[in-house]
Amino acid sequence: MKKICDKVLTGERALFQSRGLEIVGCTFADGESPLKESADLFIMNSTFDWKYPVWYSKNVRIKNCRLTVNGRAGIWYTRAISLKDCNIEAPKTFRRSEDIEIVNCEMPNAAETLWACKGVRLDGVRAKGDYFFMNSEDVTCNALELDGNYSFDGAKNVVVTSSRLISKDAFWNSENVTVKDSYISGEYLGWNARNLTFINCTLESLQGLCYVQNLKLINCRLINTTLAFEYSTVEADIVGTVDSVKNPSSGRICADGYGEIIMEADKVDVSATEIITRGKQA
Repeated sequence: MKKICDKVLTGERALFQSRGLEIVGCTFADGESPLKESADLFIMNSTFDWKYPVWYSKNVRIKNCRLTVNGRAGIWYTRAISLKDCNIEAPKTFRRSEDIEIVNCEMPNAAETLWACKGVRLDGVRAKGDYFFMNSEDVTCNALELDGNYSFDGAKNVVVTSSRLISKDAFWNSENVTVKDSYISGEYLGWNARNLTFINCTLESLQGLCYVQNLKLINCRLINTTLAFEYSTVEADIVGTVDSVKNPSSGRICADGYGEIIMEADKVDVSATEIITRGKQA
């Protein structure tokens, strides 16, 4: 593997169609698409400071690197890429890419990041920005800390564990999502989703979990959650009380108590949902 060390690389397509490079301590400065259509790269202790650094590439490993805010739209149409111990400061990173691993990375400006990607693995990522993971598939996230609205909109086949999401409208229009041992706070959680499951989670949401097909809550807490489950098909085992439940379509809800239960016969078939206070029929 050829090695390039301690260089400042400028100009458009500085290392276009490179193969088998080890790049250490370099700066990609003024010049678009420096590594476009490249393959089999290992990049360490380097800085990307201009647009579109890694497009249409494959088999790329990036460690202890920085994508500055100037390196926007950084990784698109790329396959088999890993980033570890990196600071990704630019928005719109990762678009229509496959087989992505991101470990122990900071993403302070992650707006519109990880769109339409497939086969994504995150572990120990801290991100801030709206529309994270829109329309992506086959995603696993562990120890994700996210502050950003509209996350996972349209995402499919997602598993989230041991994470903390502050996110309005999270998981809208999603399909086949399981969230375990996590905390989520944000209005209108999960609307229009299909096959949405929460296990051992704490959820906080104004008018959350509505319009969901096949919603499951297993050993979950709902805090500051009002007007939940409207027009959802639901199986819920809730620890503690629920502030209010409104017009679920069908299913079974069990909790320690309810602040309010609203069941309107002109809106739903009230006989299709069993609402239980633990130990007795509500």
